[in-house]
Amino acid sequence: MERESMEFDVVIVGAGPAGLAAAIRLRQLAIAAGTEISVCVIEKGSEVGAHILSGAVVDPIGLNELMPDWREKGAPLKTPVTEDRFYILTEHNHIPIPNFFMPPLMNNHGNYIVSLGNVCRWLAEQAEALEVNLFPGFAAAEVLYDEKGAVKGVATGDMGIGKNGEKKSGYQPGMELHAKYTFFAEGVRGSLTKTLFERFKLRDGVEPQKFGIGIKELWQIDPARHKPGLVIHTQGWPLDSRTAGGSFMYHLEDNQVAVGFVVNLNYENPYLYPFEEFQRFKLHPAVKPFFEGGKRLSYGARAINEGGLQSVPKLVFPGGALIGCSAGFVNVPRIKGSHNAIKTGMLAAEAAFEALKAGRSGDELSSYPEAFRTSWAHKDLYKVRNVKPGLRFGLWLGTALGGFHMWMEDLGLGFLTPWTLKHRKADHESLKPKRDFKPIDYPKPDGKITFDRLSSVFISNTNHEEDQPCHLTLKDASIPIKVNLELYDAPEQRYCPAGVYEIVRNDDGSDPRLQINAQNCVHCKTCDIKDPTQNINWVVPEGGGGPNYPNM
Repeated sequence: MERESMEFDVVIVGAGPAGLAAAIRLRQLAIAAGTEISVCVIEKGSEVGAHILSGAVVDPIGLNELMPDWREKGAPLKTPVTEDRFYILTEHNHIPIPNFFMPPLMNNHGNYIVSLGNVCRWLAEQAEALEVNLFPGFAAAEVLYDEKGAVKGVATGDMGIGKNGEKKSGYQPGMELHAKYTFFAEGVRGSLTKTLFERFKLRDGVEPQKFGIGIKELWQIDPARHKPGLVIHTQGWPLDSRTAGGSFMYHLEDNQVAVGFVVNLNYENPYLYPFEEFQRFKLHPAVKPFFEGGKRLSYGARAINEGGLQSVPKLVFPGGALIGCSAGFVNVPRIKGSHNAIKTGMLAAEAAFEALKAGRSGDELSSYPEAFRTSWAHKDLYKVRNVKPGLRFGLWLGTALGGFHMWMEDLGLGFLTPWTLKHRKADHESLKPKRDFKPIDYPKPDGKITFDRLSSVFISNTNHEEDQPCHLTLKDASIPIKVNLELYDAPEQRYCPAGVYEIVRNDDGSDPRLQINAQNCVHCKTCDIKDPTQNINWVVPEGGGGPNYPNM
């Protein structure tokens, strides 16, 4: 069976904030100009929002520009931030940092606590009302190129392929989606975006991208402990001073609290277990009372771009552009990226609209990166460019230096801090051999406040068709045992927040081998990032597979 094809002016891969904002902006411009521009958005999740996971406290600046009447249109931004708290945690105590010490950039006044998944569901409704073609449940598996080497669209993955590559009775070939311009809004560590980096050398001359793993739970808590609009961030315990990260607790409406923990993926200790660090964090005396008597509703995990401005790649190439987290526009100290995702989606859309109006196609949209460089999104990242790389001086000194840098920028004294620090190396290069560390003794889950990974994955509603090719591919099947187990005690057993990777042995302990439980995968991409030899390559499974996050 040959693949069928469909033609559009613009194809967008990914229905997150960036992709949906780009689609909406293109249609807004086309309608205002009285011209016809066809836009298609494909999304690998079973529905829009199914794979969206973020804290999230949203700065509405991007939404204000995209759709100034979002309140009248019922956008699900219901809980304005009413109070900011920041704590430094020790093992048994917490030290509050007064708000007047915090740089103004860190103030959440005017922001909203949201479910970003629900925001994307609402944006999808707005896009469809503007006649955007929206296809959830279809994973983009291949980039298509024309005879000149320019991107001409994408192909969705075949459906109905068996585990061993055979065609099953329900086999359907993928669909080719051709476009004059293709936007990649895959989010962090996109599988197609990685191939574009290599083909077009988009990362040449920029710093390596840095990442964190964010693990999140949604809770229904005792109304007496709930305070709508309360935002709490912490640093410190249970992480040591050489391991950066922190937590968030956001009080939404309806007695719900989003709680999460972020561990920077440049950590050194192969015995570190980000999931267990999160569970341990919830037992802190300043944290546990919030959740006593409550009920955990949902669980998920996602990698986060942390490189900042110096890690942003070239944004355009013949026939396409990178937008949102595919390029890495997260403001790390603010723990916010959706506002920049929306803005970059809009800027790319505006560049494509002008190109289409001029009769162009398949070239580089050079006006998009030029517009980004003069936008508030660029300024947002420029102000914090030295916060993440400054952590090389240690958690506390690095945090202090980052705070000083942000104060200088907010006070208009940025000329006193003109330098831009480098990241030096990728996260997978940071792991040190097991001989330099001792295993960490984590407490057993109590089933009330703390939990194990498998029960957590269960409430992420993760599902994959089991009889399909494994989407967690190994470049060399011998490396997990000969290198990872031998040198690092198989860290993939611990950095994966879903229990996908498991070392199994015979009853007598002999013949260790890696078992990949791909059906557990929540698509966080941590394995693709942290594997010390970059032997794991994450590719898309069948469309519609993976988590189905409600209200996350």
